[in-house]
Amino acid sequence: MADQHTKIHPLKDKTENPQPTRPLVPKGSSFKSDNQGQPSSAMPSNVHVQNNPPSFPFMDLRRASKPKRSCWCRCICWTISLLILLLIILGFIVAVIYIVFQPKIPNYSVDNLRISDLRLNFDLSLYARFNVRITAYNPNKKIGIYYEKGSQLSVWYKSSKLCQGPIPKFYQGHQNRTKLDVALTGQSQYGNTLLSALQEAQQTGRIPLDLKINVPVRIELGNLKLKKVRIVGNCALIVDSLSTNSFISIKASTCKFNVKL
Repeated sequence: MADQHTKIHPLKDKTENPQPTRPLVPKGSSFKSDNQGQPSSAMPSNVHVQNNPPSFPFMDLRRASKPKRSCWCRCICWTISLLILLLIILGFIVAVIYIVFQPKIPNYSVDNLRISDLRLNFDLSLYARFNVRITAYNPNKKIGIYYEKGSQLSVWYKSSKLCQGPIPKFYQGHQNRTKLDVALTGQSQYGNTLLSALQEAQQTGRIPLDLKINVPVRIELGNLKLKKVRIVGNCALIVDSLSTNSFISIKASTCKFNVKL
């Protein structure tokens, strides 16, 4: 039967007539979900859905650290606010004191200068003894000044200290002028060189000397005595001679003073 042709039948596509599958939810039950994926009340009792996302240890630590950080920030803010408030109060007090008392720095002037001794020692150091009269003036109307121990008055030639001595303790009242006689003594190294420089300057008739003042004082505001401060200053003098046992003429004097806390 050679003339018989073999018939080829095409395979049917399985997608054309899909086989019915068994539903996952039993027949007769309803299942409804909203946008958030929450199951309805009709879900079978044997189906459990976990609503809360899984928690991780590092998330718990991060949550626990937030209250500590906020507490620390509040402490810093309170501290800064307290400091600012204290500064404002202090500034207000200072402003009131300045307005009520109008404090002014006392000033000093050199009345005369006398050299009792100026000579070379055997060790070639220069011995000097000066007597200085100064006038201390308190220009304040409502402030008294207590001069304390530890004061120093010194005479310098350029960078060399010639002699020094203390200012005595005393109280200076309001708008008071007080004249002070201070004895100054001292020894300077390289006396031969220093004495030669002084004698050379004496030939010109203009010898530059510096009178430096460093005085600890207490300010009196009414019945209140404030903390100790220091009055420091410098008087640049020009004298005509360094002759001993005679008053020296002061040709020029320029003084500047300020207060150090």
